[in-house]
Amino acid sequence: MRLTELRTKYAKATDKPLKISDGGGLFLLVQPNSLKADKKDKRVIKHGAKYWRLAYRFDGKQKTLALGVYPTVSLDVARERREEARKLLADGIDPSDTKKAQKTAIQTKEVNSFEIVAREWLKRKEPKWKTNHSNKIISWLEKDIFPWLGEYPVNEITELELLKTIRRIESRGALQTAHRVLAYCGQIFRYAITTGRAQHNIAADLRGVLPPVKEVHHASITDPKLVGKLLRNIDNYHGNFITRCALQLVPLVFVHLSELRRAEWAEIDFDKAEWRIPAEHMKMKVAHIVPLSTQAIEILREIYPLTGTGKYVFPGARSTTRPMSDNTVLGALRRMGYTNEVMAGHGFRIMASTLLKEQSWNRGVIERQLAHGEHNSVRTTAYNYTEYLPERGKMMQGWADYLDKLKSSK
Repeated sequence: MRLTELRTKYAKATDKPLKISDGGGLFLLVQPNSLKADKKDKRVIKHGAKYWRLAYRFDGKQKTLALGVYPTVSLDVARERREEARKLLADGIDPSDTKKAQKTAIQTKEVNSFEIVAREWLKRKEPKWKTNHSNKIISWLEKDIFPWLGEYPVNEITELELLKTIRRIESRGALQTAHRVLAYCGQIFRYAITTGRAQHNIAADLRGVLPPVKEVHHASITDPKLVGKLLRNIDNYHGNFITRCALQLVPLVFVHLSELRRAEWAEIDFDKAEWRIPAEHMKMKVAHIVPLSTQAIEILREIYPLTGTGKYVFPGARSTTRPMSDNTVLGALRRMGYTNEVMAGHGFRIMASTLLKEQSWNRGVIERQLAHGEHNSVRTTAYNYTEYLPERGKMMQGWADYLDKLKSSK
């Protein structure tokens, strides 16, 4: 007697496994009304659980194929799967082998998905990046790429699919982000190629499809008279003493504000008049040396009695165990009347670069002191960060003396 939906639904478990045939090798296996270990798949069977099975012979051997669990797989679906298996048998194919191959294909597809490959690539890159940088990249990928491309095998994604995804970023006005995300996708595809999971970097084919990003010009004061006025205003700053010292030091050292605020006393060598910044504290992750002029040393000695027992040269206002906040120096500039359109945080570096070049200092010396590395060069960072060091020391002292002249000449 063939099974019906009602008979399947109300089939009751007994103290032994119960097989109810539907014909053509298909049967419903009703497990005993108790819990016990299933030696076949090493799981605990729920009492009364119902499984679809297909009994068949292949190459003279009796075999069984699992077709699903009732009621997730209905009687009609189980019969459809039976017929599919019988067609394979008629073509001389073992349906069990087909099922294993499909399972392997699904697992392979998951392992080679764009998201899996991207997260592998990110994990390899993270040790070289700052935490906030890697967090920003994964945030972009999770928000703008994974929802549309994440589950697809990396070698099956087309140029058109990637372009549509990048266009979504551009359409919300985030053109610079679109450029960056496309560049990171290119790195991910290159990683997929090196790991044998892709043959072509489709991101490289999309170069030029996005409109160029308008160059951002950081505001800076480069008129010597206005530079002198800025320096005098800094000296007359009536806010926090630590903030004033940071303001006085930043024109003398050419570093990013983020590097200045994280300066540690352990990095300062008063005897050698050097500030040696470790790679992990630098924006480009390359160790850097800042020769300290006598003026810079004087500022550091002035603040040392106040913060020298702690870790940071410029500790935060609320906790000495953390550096000053990102906006402390910028906020002080704004209170002094210098808007972002007049003097940006990057402006002190532009000021130094512009005026030193006008004074005919060696451009290589200037670029090295600004930590502008040759990103595509094979030269080692161990060589680069000490390059031109004696000349850099002379330049830094000459620059500090020049700023003093500007400050004193009204």
